[in-house]
Amino acid sequence: MTAVSSLVDLDDSDALIAADREGSLRSAALAGAQVRAVATAVDESVLARLADLRPRSVVIVTGDGRSSRAASLLVAALGDRLGVPLVRSTGTPPWIGPLDVVVVAGDDAGDPRLAESVDAASRRGAEVVVVAPEEGPLRAVPGARVMWLPPRIAVRDHNALMRYLAAFVAVLGAVAGGSWKSLLPNLSRLADLLDAEAVRNSPSNEVFHNPAKALASGLNGRRVVLTGSGPAAVEVARHGSEVLLRVAGVVVGAGELGDVIAASVRASAVESLGAPRTFDSFFHDEQLDGPPPALPMRVVVVASEADRMMTERRIAGVPESELLLTESGEALFGGERARAEFGNPAASSGPDTLSMLDTMSVLATRLDTTAAYLLLMGGS
Repeated sequence: MTAVSSLVDLDDSDALIAADREGSLRSAALAGAQVRAVATAVDESVLARLADLRPRSVVIVTGDGRSSRAASLLVAALGDRLGVPLVRSTGTPPWIGPLDVVVVAGDDAGDPRLAESVDAASRRGAEVVVVAPEEGPLRAVPGARVMWLPPRIAVRDHNALMRYLAAFVAVLGAVAGGSWKSLLPNLSRLADLLDAEAVRNSPSNEVFHNPAKALASGLNGRRVVLTGSGPAAVEVARHGSEVLLRVAGVVVGAGELGDVIAASVRASAVESLGAPRTFDSFFHDEQLDGPPPALPMRVVVVASEADRMMTERRIAGVPESELLLTESGEALFGGERARAEFGNPAASSGPDTLSMLDTMSVLATRLDTTAAYLLLMGGS
């Protein structure tokens, strides 16, 4: 099989940096900084008014883009474990009242849906947290009970997933006297994890030592489907599909694991019936022999370490399949050097201590960086 050629050599760090005129790699590397900025806002008591509140529900109202995906990821990971209903909505529901917390999140301060949601929730006496730019029509909405978590780190819109996820986690950690904190990732530690992932995905690291480059190389020129081992992992797969399309113009499917396995097996059977028994790219002549057979569909499964064995069994019969996992042990945290650099003594406890959201956040950030590398390679 002949591979699609790249415009930029992934192992040429100088060429990659020179080609990145839009700052895609830098933007993708700021996931940890976004989480740390939210943690700083929490330390500044921005959400102090929520501390003694035991809400009837927490409703997350989102606009388009990464805020919506972050809310879906949070609900998938924690929705059945909290002692309160966690609801994702596109507007403030009519039943909202003084006992509820409403989080309104989006990139566009001029989005009328967000302004209307803040106004409705405020008028009904709910506690309102706005995770959006503090400007424009949204800022003009009156409300004495509105708390603001505006962006402090400038990134491209498609790289804002971690800012929204961190803000939602901060709200859940603030209410009910912090009684749910044991279920939530520690934001400072999560920021360290994402910084360590950014270091591993740096342009200066060669493909063999760079998981984002390795993934980009494997996806380049291929038909690819992303899926996940569970609900939260499927949301990360859908995030990856959306970001790859938006950033690099790469069309990557995403779906539930069962559907993807069935589709892959069916596609493999169809291809085997229509493909020639042998193919040698050296002797192949398209004018005489027709177009070369297409490369088989590749299935990439986002998974946590806890789901690894079960997922491997499920995809054992799927050709061209692989798991997308966080690296184990020292590889994940970069060893003693990373612990010294990021000041993260908890890292020594290894990957078994990572929560589902920790793991999914690292893999979502890896997909963001993969999209940036595919853009620099020329997309597909």
